[in-house]
Amino acid sequence: MNSENKKKKRQKLNPEAEFRFTLDHCSKTKDLSAAISLYESSPNPTLSLNNLNSLLYICSNSLSNLETRELAIEFGFKLFDLHKSKNSSIFKPNEATLTAVARLASAKGDGDYAFELSKSVKKYALAPKLRTYGPALFCFSDNGMADKAYEVEEHIKSVGLQLEEPELAALLKVSAESGREKKVYEYLHKLRAAVRGVNGSTAEIIESWFNGEKAAMVGLVNWDEDEVKEAILTNGGGWHGLGWLGTGKWIIQRSSVASDGRCCACDQQLTCVDIDRAETEKFAQSVASLAMEREVQSNFKEFQDWIQQNSEYEAVVDGANIGLYQQNFAEGGFSVSQLEAVVKELYNKSKRWPLIVLHNKRVRALLENSSIRELVQDWIDKRILYGTPYGSNDDWYWLYAAVKLKCLLVTNDEMRDHIFELIGSSFFLRWKERHQVKYTFIKNNLTLLMPPSYSFVMQESGNGSWHVPLSGEASDESLKSWLCITRQGISEN
Repeated sequence: MNSENKKKKRQKLNPEAEFRFTLDHCSKTKDLSAAISLYESSPNPTLSLNNLNSLLYICSNSLSNLETRELAIEFGFKLFDLHKSKNSSIFKPNEATLTAVARLASAKGDGDYAFELSKSVKKYALAPKLRTYGPALFCFSDNGMADKAYEVEEHIKSVGLQLEEPELAALLKVSAESGREKKVYEYLHKLRAAVRGVNGSTAEIIESWFNGEKAAMVGLVNWDEDEVKEAILTNGGGWHGLGWLGTGKWIIQRSSVASDGRCCACDQQLTCVDIDRAETEKFAQSVASLAMEREVQSNFKEFQDWIQQNSEYEAVVDGANIGLYQQNFAEGGFSVSQLEAVVKELYNKSKRWPLIVLHNKRVRALLENSSIRELVQDWIDKRILYGTPYGSNDDWYWLYAAVKLKCLLVTNDEMRDHIFELIGSSFFLRWKERHQVKYTFIKNNLTLLMPPSYSFVMQESGNGSWHVPLSGEASDESLKSWLCITRQGISEN
């Protein structure tokens, strides 16, 4: 639309539409002065909630500018208080209103009011959002009010929200600055569970703590190594959670990690972190419950009992996925040779036969083929082939077996369809990273793509040292940066 047409269109606007048009422009340009002038020149200063929110948004976005900060706070509160007093009986702000005013309160240093505003989402029957609580939490954290910051965190958890890196970093910072070593330890682990790599500002907070005198003083001189190892095993590897180990000055280095998982600074071995035992059991129960709903219950219960009695496998094979791999050509069908190659390769690696899960209908068809009957019958005799019942979905069976037995799963299935959406597990992706083995056949040559030798997540070693990955753009694992944090004279465990 050219400028002449825009002028003609504006000439047709009524005063209310003209106000909205100009306010939208102020919002896009974040022009506080123009927004104030527009409001003060308006013959009808009573605002709709939409217009009030737009003005409050402009105010909250002007807080970072020292020249407009005080004016933004003053004008924002004036608007909110006036709107609330004029419409006290019917006033119902939405979440955007409360968040904007909470930001103004935080900028003013009034964390208590910011917290009251965020808690009022319940009063107004609004769905809570993390951003509404951020202003109070950041205000308390920035002002060294650790206990009040923890109170905000507890309230956030009580409404079912999960803290993200900015909030956890703020809590870590106030805990470190107030010398609360147990809280620092707690928030390092919460960060470990919440993010894969930390950003630069969070890394600075972590470095500041470990460079401080308090960090050098805290920790056990003697600890039960067996207890630590058992805790690491229970937790799935990569952390023990038993508290600070060792004492003395920390050495912080920027490092990288070699392809085999060795830290290039301290030579410690990082691990491929698994979900913990409790999560594993919960995961297995979730899969079993869903399978029982959708499969014939007696059939799946029979499979569960069979797995209980045959639990020696280190790998489960999705037989259909492998047998049908790259078979979409005229003579294609089900490639037993591909399946046999995978089974043999897994046996050669561990000297244990894997469990092949294949639909019973497919097993019957293979047994009718005289050229492969002996091989398939041998698998059955060795109890390494399980035929799932007619009308069943193989996916439930091989997934349950792999989870329950805590073993590898060989499949190229990305596990993104409705079955896996039903699981809805927060730890499903972590489990896949640790357990899924993908494969390729190039000119009939098999390559198994094993899980990575280590996970790109914060790790706590059995000797008390820490390795913290830094988020960045590098796609090559060997180029990604880590913080290597060890005690002086520490030895590898």
